[in-house]
Amino acid sequence: MRDVQKVLQRLLDLQGVDRRLNEVRARLAQFPKKFAEVDARLASASAELDRCKASQLATIRDRKKYELDVEQWKERARKYREQTAQVKTNEAYKALQHEVQTAEAEIAKAEDRLLEQMVAAEEYDRGVKAAEQTLKETEEAVRAARARIESDKAAAERESSERDSERAAITADIPENLLDHYDRIARKHDGVALAEVRDEKCAACGMRIRPHVFQEMRRADCEEMFHCETCTRILYYIEAESPAADSLLSHKAAAPSPAGEC
Repeated sequence: MRDVQKVLQRLLDLQGVDRRLNEVRARLAQFPKKFAEVDARLASASAELDRCKASQLATIRDRKKYELDVEQWKERARKYREQTAQVKTNEAYKALQHEVQTAEAEIAKAEDRLLEQMVAAEEYDRGVKAAEQTLKETEEAVRAARARIESDKAAAERESSERDSERAAITADIPENLLDHYDRIARKHDGVALAEVRDEKCAACGMRIRPHVFQEMRRADCEEMFHCETCTRILYYIEAESPAADSLLSHKAAAPSPAGEC
């Protein structure tokens, strides 16, 4: 294998590793969002329980207020009745009777409100119990979800570390200036710096390769590295009958499919 073919082989190796590395980095970037989503589920269930408890507490306060109202109006009615036995005029008696009737009407209203609050309290009690159960179930589900996410994250981090090591081993055999050149092209084209020549066209952008360039690439002793004139990717060609075919063929999957780029 000639030197340029060795370099192309290493660059293809690097491109394959980089694409897998980019995939695992993309997965790693999703984990904060996944953790936030499960934490939001727990926060929502907790907030619902707090809301139910607040409503329950408000109902208890209202019930105590209406109980006090009932007692106060009953006490007023009792005093007005006691006073009717002490009045000496018919007008005063009628006035006190009116006060007694008013107090009894207020007692009835307060008792109705108290009954409503007691019914509501039962509903809020059920709501609190349901919210507590939901929170308990959510906590269990979130713990399980976080454990799965932590496991997936750890696996992705291990894979990322392995890919980094693999990349370091490959780049050690690539000249620094060529590696910089590769990185610039890769950044420009979503991590794809090399493109296969198929049917005398760049497989990445579809641009036809000049005939003399194509013929030169097919030469077994070719020592020149070519670039697509349109997308600037580094070109490589796999000749089915060439000795390089066996080694380069395994890396065809690392090359992008034609995308009509121009």
